[in-house]
Amino acid sequence: MTSSRKSRTIRKTASAAWDGVIDEVVRRLKREVRQWKVPIVTEVARRRDPFRVLISTILSLRTKDETTAAASERLYALADTPEAMRRLSEARIAKAIFPVGFYKTKAKTIRETCRVLLDDYAGRVPNDLEELLKLKGVGRKTANLVVTLGFGKPGICVDTHVHRITNRWGYVKTKTPDETEMRLREILPRKHWIVLNDLLVTYGQNLCKPISPFCSRCAIAAFCAKVGVERSR
Repeated sequence: MTSSRKSRTIRKTASAAWDGVIDEVVRRLKREVRQWKVPIVTEVARRRDPFRVLISTILSLRTKDETTAAASERLYALADTPEAMRRLSEARIAKAIFPVGFYKTKAKTIRETCRVLLDDYAGRVPNDLEELLKLKGVGRKTANLVVTLGFGKPGICVDTHVHRITNRWGYVKTKTPDETEMRLREILPRKHWIVLNDLLVTYGQNLCKPISPFCSRCAIAAFCAKVGVERSR
């Protein structure tokens, strides 16, 4: 057997071991995360406004949720459409969103994004992943969040929490978030695609920490291979 065929066989065996298990894992996660706050972008998405999802996701990169929430509120009080946002100067946007990480760069990105939306998309956020990826500063994580939370279309958003935890479980064996997204698209039942990010971001922020996770309190510990976990609580 060639190494590539052997690798595919191992991957199929690993995913087969999770058949039927992932439904129970997701069910338990849904129950557990009720005790914590939902991610800020999810909170914003309840208004079903793709533009707000896009802008808040840009603000959230490398920024704590509470900081993103306050910055988003200040910014939307000034402007909440591409037209209105474009009329603001970079300096005014930067002042409104401070102290989010890289606030000056994000202010520039937001104005440029609004210009492109107005010039190329009639002021509307595109609902297509590939079109979203054409926007400056928009990677797969942001694009998938807009597609899933802004438009309710199928997609899998993979951030550091989703990447870390699914590898920790042994559900996937990947090196990057992009690889994780592609693998999950192959093996994760479609009914769990949209909700997975919300569940694992919340779980990762509060219990399944990068270092020394709270395994003794984990409702899905029995299903987790604890890959890479050297110390736990």
